[in-house]
Amino acid sequence: MCSSFAFMAVILSLVGMGAYIYIIMWSPPGVCSRLEHPARSSVIDIPDSEIGKIYLSFVPFLDMNLYLCAYCIKWIKSMEQQKKSDIGLIGLAVMGENLALNMANHGWQVSVYNRTVPGVEEGVVERFVAGRAKGKAIEGHTDMRSFVESVARPRKIMMMVRAGRPVDELMEQLFPLLSPGDIMIDGGNSNYEDTNRRVAVAEERGFLFVGSGVSGGEEGALNGASIMPGGSEAAWESVKPVLQNIAAKAEDGSPCCQWVGPQGAGHFVKMIHNGIEYGDMQLIGEAYWVMKFMGGMSNEEMADVFEKWNEGKLRSYLIEITARILRHKDGNGGYLIDHILDAAGQKGTGKWSVINAMELGMPLGLIATAVFERSLSAQKEMRRLAAGRFPHEWIQLAADREKLLRHVFSALYASKLVSYAQGFSVLQTASDKFGWHLDMASIARMWRGGCIIRSAFLNDIASAYEAGEKPKHLLLAPYFAAEMEGLLSGWKALVAEAVVEQLPLPAFSSALNYFYSLTSENLPANLVQAQRDYFGAHTFERTDSPRGEHFHENWTGHGGDTQSGTYNV
Repeated sequence: MCSSFAFMAVILSLVGMGAYIYIIMWSPPGVCSRLEHPARSSVIDIPDSEIGKIYLSFVPFLDMNLYLCAYCIKWIKSMEQQKKSDIGLIGLAVMGENLALNMANHGWQVSVYNRTVPGVEEGVVERFVAGRAKGKAIEGHTDMRSFVESVARPRKIMMMVRAGRPVDELMEQLFPLLSPGDIMIDGGNSNYEDTNRRVAVAEERGFLFVGSGVSGGEEGALNGASIMPGGSEAAWESVKPVLQNIAAKAEDGSPCCQWVGPQGAGHFVKMIHNGIEYGDMQLIGEAYWVMKFMGGMSNEEMADVFEKWNEGKLRSYLIEITARILRHKDGNGGYLIDHILDAAGQKGTGKWSVINAMELGMPLGLIATAVFERSLSAQKEMRRLAAGRFPHEWIQLAADREKLLRHVFSALYASKLVSYAQGFSVLQTASDKFGWHLDMASIARMWRGGCIIRSAFLNDIASAYEAGEKPKHLLLAPYFAAEMEGLLSGWKALVAEAVVEQLPLPAFSSALNYFYSLTSENLPANLVQAQRDYFGAHTFERTDSPRGEHFHENWTGHGGDTQSGTYNV
């Protein structure tokens, strides 16, 4: 009906325009009347003739048709836009596929694309559209041009592909097909420095680029993830409705998605999130190891403990799934956990966290330990050989299991707080150095739902950063300082006992030693700096002189006065 109406309006308007042209060209010469049209703020000259008078009587009608024609053309164009997808998504692996379904389930029209590589990646789009996406507002494409043209302007195209060169190659394919103001969203685990570069490249060409961390795994992608967007801030208002709509919701109903900051800030925050995730997983693994070998506990008994912990201060996604993993049985009826090889893999974000912390001069020892332990776990054959050369004596079971569990709880809770504190310290330092103005409270709240490291105490972290006087270090915030005081005794008792029993607890130990160093006014670094000055003339500061004043000592008596400088690397 609407299209018929538009067609008739166009025909009538064309008839009116034709009549006007005929009058102007063929009417006899004479005095012209001047007709003012307020609607057009213009003047029309009408020939002073019989046919001109007839035209004057029809001018309002014809004029209305002209406006109606213009309106209908605009309406037709609008309808054509409405038929297009709200967002496009490239890459139908686990995360991409589930994000597309999440978008469609929330009422968004989605266009999807996946490359076709003969013999490697074939029929991906077809299988998805005919399978999980069947009956949903998801339109599949195997041609890049048709895919791009199917998305409404300004186009929002989310890329869920492997980090690194594939993102750059995909951008180069997209550039010739996009229109100024279109938005590219990188939802993979890209290095923040790559995102810095991509934002600049995209904006130079007239486009916008968003580097967005997405955490939550397969379940989060489908049902609501924690989403951490950053990059071209002008893109936020366009992508905000979609991203916040599909993001997880915290217990107070707020979306776990807020604008993080410029350049690669979103991916930097996701990187630190993943670093904390590495630390959390290692810590939980060590708690499991203590209960298994020092406590002599069965899988079911350990699952009971983790379930109980998940009802209190340790409530978190990783604690929750650990209980489920311990109870899970395979097809043969045995506990699957007992048949999984102790060799952990990693994708690189944990390593990036450590590298970038080092470049910023910030300690991230617990997370570094977690990364190195994964590397060591992969050396299974070497460990088997070493274990044969240095056999461990059987660990003596704890006489008081309840006491042991209290100590494990203290060590796990305290070490988790250290892991988060280290991570937020790195975020703050990066924010200051790069001028990102990161909102620590907002980041903590974004991590309350959907993401892998969601934990009960993230609300407490947010509150600490929202206090009138922001803490210089998270562990110095009143709430967390009091928590650490109550946990310290059991924490150090467990680490000491494990060392005696030859049970490796590298993350618990790393966290404890970090805490000891943090809370020590004096450290043996004075000797380290003396050694640096002795062999390399790297200078030192004195306790009896102002900070920033550097000295060099001629330690041997035959050295010179030349200094190497006071740089830090």
